[in-house]
Amino acid sequence: RLALFTQRLRTFNVARLDKMAANSVQTFGRKKTAVAVVHCKAGKGLIRFNGAPIELIQPETLKFKAMEPVLLLGRERFANLDLRIRVKGGGHVSQMYAVRQAISKAIVAYYQKFVDEQSKKELKDALLTYDRTLLVADPRRMEPKKFGGRGARARFQKSYR
Repeated sequence: RLALFTQRLRTFNVARLDKMAANSVQTFGRKKTAVAVVHCKAGKGLIRFNGAPIELIQPETLKFKAMEPVLLLGRERFANLDLRIRVKGGGHVSQMYAVRQAISKAIVAYYQKFVDEQSKKELKDALLTYDRTLLVADPRRMEPKKFGGRGARARFQKSYR
């Protein structure tokens, strides 16, 4: 029994190492309370968003916002990569901004780890000159509401009579 268990454990560990050996990086993007996680690995150019192809995102304007890094850097850079994107939290727009940041960070990290430093620098410069929020998170958050008014800063009108 013990021999069978150790043999299964060994084959399990080998299978796990094979999965980990595949060139892959995992990055995240944030906007407000939305968090997107991208798993980027060598593949055949598939980009999936919460399990569905990214082309199915509605409305069109948000789809283009999410696809900005792909359109900016060119499809050929993504032709040999598979991207799996998971998003949670926030609203529709925040989620798309988190996705675009996660995709940008993923391709930069992949090129740094598995391609070469020079092409990674070219990618990073192209992304930063277009829009800094593609690689750097926006730190702004909603300020909590206080008493004595209807919002964080707005106060109720003062009356003397």
